[in-house]
Amino acid sequence: MSTKERWLLPDGVEEILPAEARRVEALRRRLLDLFASWGYEFVMPPLIEYLESLQIGASRDLDLQTFKVTDHLTGRLMGVRPDMTPQAARIDAHYLKREAPVRLCYLGSVLRTRPEDFGGSREPLQLGAELYGHAGAEADAEILSLMIEALRLAEIRDAHFDLGHVGVFRGLAAQAKLSVEEEKDLFDALQRKARSDVESLLAETDVPTSSKRMLASLLDFSGGQEVLTRARKQWREVPKPVTRALDELEAVATLVTKRDGAPELNFDLAELSGYHYYTGVVFSAFVPGHGQAFARGGRYDGIGRAFGRDRAATGFGADIRQWLRVSTAPAHALTGVLAPNGHETALQDKIARLRAEGERVVARLPGDKSPASEFGCDRELVKKGGSWIIQSVK
Repeated sequence: MSTKERWLLPDGVEEILPAEARRVEALRRRLLDLFASWGYEFVMPPLIEYLESLQIGASRDLDLQTFKVTDHLTGRLMGVRPDMTPQAARIDAHYLKREAPVRLCYLGSVLRTRPEDFGGSREPLQLGAELYGHAGAEADAEILSLMIEALRLAEIRDAHFDLGHVGVFRGLAAQAKLSVEEEKDLFDALQRKARSDVESLLAETDVPTSSKRMLASLLDFSGGQEVLTRARKQWREVPKPVTRALDELEAVATLVTKRDGAPELNFDLAELSGYHYYTGVVFSAFVPGHGQAFARGGRYDGIGRAFGRDRAATGFGADIRQWLRVSTAPAHALTGVLAPNGHETALQDKIARLRAEGERVVARLPGDKSPASEFGCDRELVKKGGSWIIQSVK
């Protein structure tokens, strides 16, 4: 690499410069305060660890997203975390070992081999909240409500929320006795919302006509609360797991909409994001004009089994750098007091008092004549009548 190219960063990896870093840090503090007010305890998992721990409960997609290195101390394969959820599950199952429900949250960088969308970051700043130890709709509703509140705090307007349940498709696929390959192909077509592909794939199977009709109709069930009513009326011969999934979906939605200021919820029975990972209700937040979800979550029971403790689990995650790109929150101007260079006791005492009171004070270095604006200062310390006072910069 030439001298001129040494400042270049890999694709999908970028630095956060001072002005943006202030926005990130301000939002980070507000979000962690919000989570703490709901009883979520902050954890800080390691950036790198043994590969098998990172990929607990994950699909092959997470394996492909993981940067891998060899530990020179043990010779074992290690991975840089692409997702902090398995780490939080290990903390609950292996270290905390509480009988009561556990609420954990985290916020830190993760690293992925490729961005999730074109031009996206390979180093998201992942925000997450997880609730372990309660299998009821109340836990899913709490997590979804917290996700909604976090998006509001970030001043992301016009967000809409899609709810689904992986048990609907799983139940219908099991009833139809689809082969592994048929189920995979049909899942891919439903993810793309490709109706013609769905119909073609079903036409090539030996699935009973009634099952074909129900599987194809998944694409028709998207909308408000009436979606669940229509599904129950049209699907008269569904297996119990599907009925149970619809009941769970309705129970979560009912609890969320009872909260003050709850947004309108949208239901999509063909929503299968994280199908191989989630076990129940799933939900996503979208912003008009952007195809990718801005937050995603759901129930993923059993993730702690590999750590010796099988616990109910639900949670959500997001990239707050992505949030800031659409946030309407204004950037806070940098202010402060510029102090002259000097070792006078009275001057140093004044600087110390101002800093203790929460002021940002920048002390000049010898020989520096730069304007106060270069340091983000709107005031300066000057000596008048034998006292150090603050005055506005002209």
